[in-house]
Order: sequence, then C-alpha cells, then structure tokens
Amino acid sequence: MLAISFERTLTELDHVRITSLLRSTQPAGRARAPASPIADVLDGSAIVPSRQVPTDVVTMHSQVLLEDADSGMQQKLTLCYPADAVPATGMVSVLSPVGASLLGLRVGEVASWRTPMGEERSGTLVAILFQPEASGNYTM
Repeated sequence: MLAISFERTLTELDHVRITSLLRSTQPAGRARAPASPIADVLDGSAIVPSRQVPTDVVTMHSQVLLEDADSGMQQKLTLCYPADAVPATGMVSVLSPVGASLLGLRVGEVASWRTPMGEERSGTLVAILFQPEASGNYTM
C-alpha cells in the first residue's frame, strides 16, 4: 500500500475523472472498490481548480522526468488513463502503482511504489517536462 507522508495536490477535474474511473471499474454488486494506491491518493489530497494548480505538480497527462533511487537512471514518463497506457513507451496508467505514486507530487519529491513482483521502488521527480494546465489546457 502507498504511504502518503505529505499532502498532494490534485485538480478538481482529475479528482472527478479518476473517482468516476474507479467506480466504473468496480464489479456490479460490490459496495466499495478494494483499496488501491490511487484511492489513497484521492482520499489524502488537496483539491484545487485546474487554473490554480501550481506548475510543479504532476497532473493527468503530465510528462515527467523520474530518477531511479537505486540506479540513478532517469526515465521520461507520461501519466495517462488506463486505455492509453503503453508502459514500454513511458505511458503509465494512473491506476498502476508507479502512476498512482506520481499523481499530485511536486518536483523534488520522491515517488514510492511496489512493483507487481512485490519489490519496493522509488524515484525522485526531477522535472515536469509538460503539464497541460501550465500550457493553458484546463480540460485535457
């Protein structure tokens, strides 16, 4: 499970869309979706209008540079919705462990996640190369 040691910032639009996505993926008849890293992020974040999100915060469709804590290698990742995810090309789903760990982070903070094989991984958010809101796109 993802441990949140600081408050993240999400846009209202990202919060609404991801919450709806989680609801649509839960099986019929279930009262509540199982706990997931992204559910923890949604529950523990400050929500702001898209026009007020700082430019150093990861939002949906942001392209970021992440430095692996173990190897020091940097990787360019783009945070996307599950239908657009292609991990081999750096398009990571917000519902994946690494995607959930990035959403709402600020440059300089550390993302931590558990791989499907159970390994603990982490990386420092070095830069945001593109953020839709910073370029004036508030509905992407």
